[in-house]
Amino acid sequence: MISLITFRWHGTPVQVTTVTIAFVLPMAIISPIAGVFVDHLNVKRLMIASDLIRAVLILMLVFTHNVMQISAIFVALSSVSSFFAPAQSVTLRVIVPQEGLLAANAMMMQAFYIVRLLSPAAAGALVAWLTEKSCFYLDVASFIFSAAMISSLAVIRPARSEAEKTVKSLAQDFLAGNKFIFTHAGLAFVFIAMAVAMFVLSSFSPLISIYIRDSLHAGSFMFGAISAMVGVGMIVGTQLITRLSGSGPKSYVVLVGLFLLGLGAGLLGAFRNTPMAALSTFTMGFGIAFVWIPAQTMSQQETPPPMVGRVSSTFMSLIAVSQVFGLLLSGYLAQKLGIRAVFLTCAGVLGAISLAGHFLMRGRIPHTSGADVQANATP
Repeated sequence: MISLITFRWHGTPVQVTTVTIAFVLPMAIISPIAGVFVDHLNVKRLMIASDLIRAVLILMLVFTHNVMQISAIFVALSSVSSFFAPAQSVTLRVIVPQEGLLAANAMMMQAFYIVRLLSPAAAGALVAWLTEKSCFYLDVASFIFSAAMISSLAVIRPARSEAEKTVKSLAQDFLAGNKFIFTHAGLAFVFIAMAVAMFVLSSFSPLISIYIRDSLHAGSFMFGAISAMVGVGMIVGTQLITRLSGSGPKSYVVLVGLFLLGLGAGLLGAFRNTPMAALSTFTMGFGIAFVWIPAQTMSQQETPPPMVGRVSSTFMSLIAVSQVFGLLLSGYLAQKLGIRAVFLTCAGVLGAISLAGHFLMRGRIPHTSGADVQANATP
């Protein structure tokens, strides 16, 4: 969609940002509530229904002709996706034995990163050769395939009593899930750090396509190739972080990730050539792995099973809210300061946050290793 708006419709930064916000904002609002329902509903049926509905919504994109139509579909798409992600987290926790949970999470992350590597380049090529509609048709097929695969799973978890499904009990569940997160020092820190990273990252991420078009004078294929370097950075970062996971608190790993995100943004703003743009997105992908994986791992390991849906959906909501505020600023700042100035500003903010976080944690978070993190982080 970004390629369509940027290169075929010659859209503005504000239009690119508008479409992105249309997808992110509903997730920010609906996710916390969706998580409460996910903890009560049949997650297998929920995921299948979500996939089939999203297949229909993606098919509708074939017939869009302007940004407002795309935005309307993205609002619906995001609303449905808000139920799928926490249901997926619950399913993983149910079908995987406790001793295999970390390995399963690692495999899912690797799969995601490989797709993140291949899909932008593939999308760029398909758009250049067969137009954007080919991507939409393939996306529809992918959702149908996903629904078929999920239908083969056996997802069995204890049923909740009818008394637990009142409005009052749902409200209590919502409050309990949020209380658990923000009274758990370790989870609260990594969740908030991730939100800050997404806020700054979102301030310039929609501008990359405009930067490639106007500063590098390249097209949709180069946009896809440079975007794919994020996936390469993620894969390399994931390989390294698994080796470093036992060397110290996950909170410090998150700070390294924030610093690397800032470095990547700085490279994009300081230089104006294709190799440095590719190195920049690689560095950002590398940094994202160092921020996202510790947060996701702590959430999976330390959340009680009945709260997995609520905690994972609140995490999604924090990320989405941060993205919305960043996106709202990006178009305005790009028009006032220029795109490269926005990149450099983001780099400075991330660098300052990582440095401040280091000094803050040095006096408050003890240098413990894996087995002691939960004991030290939970009041």
